[in-house]
Amino acid sequence: MRCINSPAVTEEVIKKSRFLGFIYPCLSEDSTLAYLHDLRNEHSGANHIVFAYRIRTDQGIVCRFYDAGEPSGTAGKPIYQYIEGNDLINVLIVVVRYFGGIKLGAGGLTRAYGNTAKQVIEVADITEFIELASLHFTLDYKDLQHFEYQLAKCSGIIISKDFAGQVNLVVQLPVVQAESLLALFSGYIL
Repeated sequence: MRCINSPAVTEEVIKKSRFLGFIYPCLSEDSTLAYLHDLRNEHSGANHIVFAYRIRTDQGIVCRFYDAGEPSGTAGKPIYQYIEGNDLINVLIVVVRYFGGIKLGAGGLTRAYGNTAKQVIEVADITEFIELASLHFTLDYKDLQHFEYQLAKCSGIIISKDFAGQVNLVVQLPVVQAESLLALFSGYIL
């Protein structure tokens, strides 16, 4: 799977209709709703605001697409097919259409929305998706330097440190590296 690092935008005019493509990294359905709300306010004069997203959650992968008044299956589904075909995760693609007065027909709409999704994916900064784990550790002060060294070897970072009688840490690292860190510090897990 792959994900995007930052938002991107494209624009294309097809038979006088203006198609704006937006791609956003999203970690939850709430973040997709926030982006959609902002776009609806920014493009209140648009005829259609079509979207599709695919997000990994604790319950599995959540996928949705919406045609926004276009004929069924001609707008949201072609966008989703490009998301799925490029094996993207944690992503929202929105296509905003300003109608130009010339009807495109079902095939033309499908091509227009699909091509806009394709173009915005092509300009996006895409990387491999790395599933992360968050772990809690309680260490003695004398073990902190060795722990930080081993965490760095596992491509992990410290999210928070709490210094009390001992050091309480919340760390984040790739799931595939978690087992090796856990093996080294199994007695320190909360």
